[in-house]
Order: sequence, then structure tokens, then C-alpha cells
Amino acid sequence: MIRPLSSHPRSVRAVASLLLAAALCVTGCRAQVPAAGAGGATNLSPETARRVALMIRTKAGLPFNYDVKVGERKPSPYTGYDEVTVLLGEYGKPMKPMEFLLSKDEKTLAQMNTFDMSKDPRALVSDAGRPARGAKDKAPVTIVVFDDLECPFCARMHQAIFPALLARYGDKVRISYKDFPLAQIHPWAIHAAVNADCLAEESPTAYWNMVDYMHAHLDEIGLDPATPAVKDKALPVALKQIDKETLAEGARAKVNTKKLSACIERQDETAVRASMKEGDGLTVSGVPALFVNGQMITGAIPIEFVYRAVDDALTAQGVTPPPPVALPDLQAPPAASQAQ
Repeated sequence: MIRPLSSHPRSVRAVASLLLAAALCVTGCRAQVPAAGAGGATNLSPETARRVALMIRTKAGLPFNYDVKVGERKPSPYTGYDEVTVLLGEYGKPMKPMEFLLSKDEKTLAQMNTFDMSKDPRALVSDAGRPARGAKDKAPVTIVVFDDLECPFCARMHQAIFPALLARYGDKVRISYKDFPLAQIHPWAIHAAVNADCLAEESPTAYWNMVDYMHAHLDEIGLDPATPAVKDKALPVALKQIDKETLAEGARAKVNTKKLSACIERQDETAVRASMKEGDGLTVSGVPALFVNGQMITGAIPIEFVYRAVDDALTAQGVTPPPPVALPDLQAPPAASQAQ
């Protein structure tokens, strides 16, 4: 597909942000083509090079103090077109290369954008090694959620939407959580994520019980019944409460108490930080962030949009979605917690 050169922006970046559209026609007669050089590259005639440069200047609205240098023409993978590298930049400053396509008859100048579709979007986010709900093994739809245990939007999503998803889709979906604590605004979120992961190493059931508890009791974490007005003790109180509940859940699950206690005491953030880095690489900036077979949905959105994404993903896998159901009465907030 072909990018036009807009006449409004007046910078090199304007050229780089051109949308895909119709070809640009460069009028005039075709100059003779010089002999091919190394790798099949040939020099454009001075006249053609100037026409290319002038077209780019005009359509991109480049100011007079920008230089445009047109390089050689080289074979391209597109039938009927050669590739031409054009250097753009202010006079006296480093220039940036951009690739254009010039038709064999030199009457059309174009830009192409290609996108790699060879990768399965379902493999965009892996749930390997993470506790899961729903299908025990593989499922047509995998939902990976970047979650923050101190996030009120995540709590709303966790308590309302995910039970509805499991009730409707059963073993057609597999839901896993990954850590994305917004430490800038949620002071105990990383600590809670580390503790939950300590449980995950011992028991997936204990992990999910801990996640359920944290999201259900979010408003209680950090409140000291003895001194409720003392704000500066909120964080120490929260950390103590989280550790106590983690150990209690471990005891209920009959995990190795000594090993769990050592993990809590160590507070190794390596895995949590790696999960946060993965989220950053996927352009996650707010939580909750869901990846439904690779489709990102951010924020505590109405469940019908999540249903739609899951239904589309099932259909793409050749699985008929379940019949429509009455929507639960969820009044989710319009936005997600955002990293600052």
C-alpha cells in the first residue's frame, strides 16, 4: 500500500508518519537509465533525481533549510518498482534515510508499509509457568492479564468479570495473571506480587486464593484498627498484613512453611520486575491489561467488549462461541489505573 506526501507538516518526521494511500505521480519523460552498478544499483539521471527531490519537498512541505539527497535506484521486491533511498535533514545536521519506490517508467513515486503477519498473535504473551484458571491444559482462547494487587480497577475486574467469563466459556478459556504493579502510585503492590508468587511456587490453588483475598479486601489493607488515623504507618501495617495473610494461606494449603517463610523474607523482586519489563515491551501503561489471544484490552471495561473479543478469538480458532447471555449488572469505571 502506498503513502501520499502531506502538504501540511513541515518536518522530516511528517514524512515518516505518512498514512498508506494512493501513489504519487511524477510527470515527465523518462530519462535514459545509466548502466547498472554493484548489486544492480544505478544512478538516477540528474533530472529525475531533482524531480524526486522536488516532489518530496512540495508534498511534505519541507522548509528551505532542509536538504534532500536522492540516492541510487536498486531492485525492490515490488513488481514494477525500484527502491530509492532519500536522505532528509536540515543543512549541516545529520540526515535521516527514508525508503521510496520509483516505478520503472519513473512516473510514480510511492512509499510502502509492510507488516509481519508470520507470528501467531496467540504467542504474543506467554502464560508459561503461571497458575491458570479455566482449562487445565491448552484452550482455544488464552487470556493473560497484567494485574496489580493494589489496583481498585483490577479488583473490580477480578471480582466481577472473570467469574462471568469462566461461567460462560468454561474450558474454552484459560486465564493467567502476570505482575504489573504500579509502584509509583501503589507502594505495597510489588511486595504483594512477590508474596503471591511465593505461594505460586508451592500451590497454584494457594496463589489464586491469595489473589482473590487481596482483590476482595483491598480497602482493608494498610488500615490499623488500633490507630486508624495514623496515616504514616499505613505502609508498614500493609506489609505486615500481607505477610500474615500469605503465611495463613500457605498453612491452609499445607505448603512447606519454612520454604514459604524464607521466600517472603527474601523479597526477591527479580521475577516481578521481569514481568513489568515484559508489560512495558507490550506497551502496557495501565492496569488491568488483558491479552485475549494477543488482542490487548486495557482498563476495567464493560464485559460485553470482553465477550466480543473472546467470541472473535474462538471463531478464528474454528470454535463456535456459546449462545449470548444476559449481561451482568456491572458498572465498571471508564479507565484503568495508569503508570505515572
